[in-house]
Amino acid sequence: MFKRDFHIISPEDNLMIQTSSTTQPAWFSGRSLFIATKHKKEIAIADQVVKALSLNTFQVADIDTDLLGTFSGEVERRDDPLTTLRKKCEMAAQLAPEDLVIATEGSFGPHPAFFMLSGHEELMMFLDKKNNLEIVVKEITSQTNFNGRTVNNLEDLQHFLDVILFPSHGIIMKASKDNLNDLKKGIHDPKEMREHYDLLMSKYGEVYIETDMRAMHNPSRMKVIQELTSKLIDRITTSCPQCQTPGYGIISANPGLPCELCGTATASLLSYTYGCKKCGFTHDEKYPNGKKYEEAMYCNSCNP
Repeated sequence: MFKRDFHIISPEDNLMIQTSSTTQPAWFSGRSLFIATKHKKEIAIADQVVKALSLNTFQVADIDTDLLGTFSGEVERRDDPLTTLRKKCEMAAQLAPEDLVIATEGSFGPHPAFFMLSGHEELMMFLDKKNNLEIVVKEITSQTNFNGRTVNNLEDLQHFLDVILFPSHGIIMKASKDNLNDLKKGIHDPKEMREHYDLLMSKYGEVYIETDMRAMHNPSRMKVIQELTSKLIDRITTSCPQCQTPGYGIISANPGLPCELCGTATASLLSYTYGCKKCGFTHDEKYPNGKKYEEAMYCNSCNP
């Protein structure tokens, strides 16, 4: 079983913030950024954030994030994704408390809405210890090559490799799903792949192959991180209408859209509540989907 399974997220986590209030540059201008990664996520993050926030510079934090969990199974992720993500940021913040920190945490498994598809959930956190500010955004998508399979012949091997976009996307090979013997990660070279396949077959009679979901070996994941960085910037540069603190956005999705026939509240979305973690200011926006009534087929009273 993969050690980074899905943590179901709420639907509002994938929405952009709609407000005209923007953050004053003085919050971040001229400061430095740490990116907490050992898997080259700075490729997708650094340029966007440094430019958008007028930062002075960035560097990759010299920490071992694999201590909090690995996709390949050597270290089990013991905490939920958000707690793990916060620990990454705190590890980096200890190096330079006055600097800014960004980290991400990915989870992969069955898509929570489309169970026949694989899904990818990525969380990203922006931590500013100086101003006691923590901003988190999330993305969930079916655009992932996440997969794993036991093979014992070349035909099945090649089919799997084609499906998961090898060699542009790296693979992990080992004795079996739960047997880490002869584990090899980050394989992109077809010759290296075949040599290790032959080795495992000679020793175990089968091979377990899975996608390497580390960002530097997975362009599909790197693309999601790049897109999520844009969402994070939008959130950071959206300030509270009352106290001007960055990070104002949706804090809850509220059901209750009335049925078009009987007027009973349904489970469909009625409004979003926007809020500020600093001063507690909130406001509601009704009918975010443009619908003021729900169809009777979705009403438990009209269509029990």
